[in-house]
Amino acid sequence: MHWTLKNKPDPEIAEQLTTSLGIHPVLSTILAQRGIENFDMAKHFFRPSLGDIHDPFLMKDMDLAIERIEVAIQQKENVLIYGDYDVDGTTAVSLVFSYLRSMYDNVAYYIPDRYEEGYGISYKGIDFAHDNDMNLIIALDCGIKALDKVAYATEKGIDFIICDHHRPGEIIPKAVAVLDPKRNDCTYPYDELCGCGIGFKLIQALNHKANNSINTILPYLDLVATAIAADIVPLTGENRVLSYYGLKVINSDPRPGIKALIHQIKKETLTITDVVFIIAPRINAAGRMKHGSFAVELLSEQNPDKALEFAKAIELYNSDRKDLDKKITEEALDQIKENQEELDFSTVVYNPDWHKGVIGIVASRLIEQYYRPTLVFTKSGTKLAASARSVKGFDVYNALHQCSDLIEQFGGHKYAAGLTLDPNNYKPFKEKFEQVIKETLPEESRERQLAIDAEISLSEIDEKFYRILKQMGPFGPLNMKPVFVARGLRDNGYGKKIGADNKHLKLQIISGTDQKTYHSIGFGLGEKYDQITAGNSFKAAFTIEENHWNGITSLQLNLKDIKTED
Repeated sequence: MHWTLKNKPDPEIAEQLTTSLGIHPVLSTILAQRGIENFDMAKHFFRPSLGDIHDPFLMKDMDLAIERIEVAIQQKENVLIYGDYDVDGTTAVSLVFSYLRSMYDNVAYYIPDRYEEGYGISYKGIDFAHDNDMNLIIALDCGIKALDKVAYATEKGIDFIICDHHRPGEIIPKAVAVLDPKRNDCTYPYDELCGCGIGFKLIQALNHKANNSINTILPYLDLVATAIAADIVPLTGENRVLSYYGLKVINSDPRPGIKALIHQIKKETLTITDVVFIIAPRINAAGRMKHGSFAVELLSEQNPDKALEFAKAIELYNSDRKDLDKKITEEALDQIKENQEELDFSTVVYNPDWHKGVIGIVASRLIEQYYRPTLVFTKSGTKLAASARSVKGFDVYNALHQCSDLIEQFGGHKYAAGLTLDPNNYKPFKEKFEQVIKETLPEESRERQLAIDAEISLSEIDEKFYRILKQMGPFGPLNMKPVFVARGLRDNGYGKKIGADNKHLKLQIISGTDQKTYHSIGFGLGEKYDQITAGNSFKAAFTIEENHWNGITSLQLNLKDIKTED
C-alpha cells in the first residue's frame, strides 16, 4: 500500500480557521483541505441546514412531472411506481409509493425480477402496467437509456416519468418528463444525487405545490440516507444535508421497517458506516436472494409487528447471501490461479452457475485480493451478465464504453457498472477489456493508495479533538473520515493477533516517551504482527473512532496500515 500525504492548504486560511473557530490546528488544516476557507463556510459545513436543500423546480422537467401526476390524481388514473431491485431502487420506490399512497389510493409498485427481467425497465413490467389499466409509470433509479421501452409503453397508451441519476446516452427517452441532473441540458445546482434522492426531489415538489412545509416530508429522509450510503455517492452538497437529517430520523424515529432491521443493534447512535454495513446489505439481500419487492414491503409497512416478520425473513436471505458470496469468491480466486492471470491488468472471470445476485459483491471481494478493475460474469437466460467494480481513480464505465462493440447493454457509474453480452463475445471482450485497461490504467491506480490527511502526535488526541472531528460527518466519498499518521510508535508488549485465522491485530500502542497506552485495532493487519512485536519503532496510519464495550465508551485507533520507521 502506497501512502500519500495530502498537500497542505494555504497556512493563512488554516490559521484563520484555528482562530475564528477555536479548534486544533490539525482540524483547521483538514477543513481547509476540503475547501472550507472561512467561518461562514465552516458554519454551513458543521451545521447542515434544511435551507441548503435546493428548489426541486430547478431540475429540468420537474414542472412537467408534477403536472402529469396532478392530472393522474384528478382523473383517478392508476399509477405504477417502478424501480430497480437494489437498495437505491427499492428505497426510492418505497419513498414515492408511500408518499403518493398517503394522498391517493390508485397507486401500486413494481420491482423487476433480477433474474427473469434484469436491470432497468422491462417489457414485462410495461405489460403488467397495461394489463392492470395503468396509465402512468414513474420509474426510479432507472430508465435514462430505455428508449425502446418508453416507445413501447407509448404505443400502449402509457406515459412515463423517469427519475434517474445515471449518465444519459446521446438520446433522451421520449417520456413525459425525464428528471436526471446529469442531463447536459439540466442546470440543477447539484448532479450527484442518488436515485432515491431524485425521488425525494419529486415528492418535495409535490409537497411544495400542496403548500406544505419541508418538515412534512422529513420522515422520508431515513430512506434517502440509506440510499446515499448504499450507492456510494459523494457526501457533499445536498447529499450531505439529506444524509445528515436522514441519520437524525434513523436515530430518533425511523419507519417500522428500518426499526425492525436495527432493533437488535446495541449501538446508541448509528453512523453512515453502520447504514452501509448493517441496514443496506439486508435490504439488498431481498433483491439478491429472493425478490426486491420484499424490501419494498418491509420499508413501506406501517405495522411494527408485520415489519418485524419481514425483517426476520430478510435476515435469513442475508445469511444465505453471505455463505454464497464466500463460496463464489473462493471459486473465482481459484479460476484466476488456474488461468495464470495473477499478473494481469484486469480480472474477468465467468461461471454459468454463479448466482447473479451476488456477483457484484464478489467483484468487490476480488479487488481486495487483486487490486485492479474487475468483472464477474454469470449466465442470465441466453446471455451473459456481469457486474463491474473499479479501483480508485479509474473510470470503468469509460473502459466498457471502449468495448461497446462487443457489449449488448451496459450502464452505471465511474466505479460500478453492469453489462450483458452474447456468450460468443465473452473471449474477445475479455481480451479487449484487458488491453484497454493495460493502455489506460494510470500508474497510481495500480497499487492500493492510502491518502493521509495530516500528521499528528497521539498525545494531541483528546475528547474535544474527537468531538469536533466527529462533527465533520457524515463521512463518505469526497468527505472521507480523516486519516492520520503518527510516528515513533511502539507496542507495549501486549499486542496480539485476533479473529478467524489470526487475520486482525490488536495493539496497545506507546508513543515516544509518553507512557499512556492507546487502544488500537487493525483489521486485516495480522500479517504485520512480526514487524511491531520485536520492539521496533513503527509509524501507523489510522482513523479515530469510539469503542463501546461493557457500557464503557473510549477512543480507539482504527489502524489502516503499519510500516517500520525509515
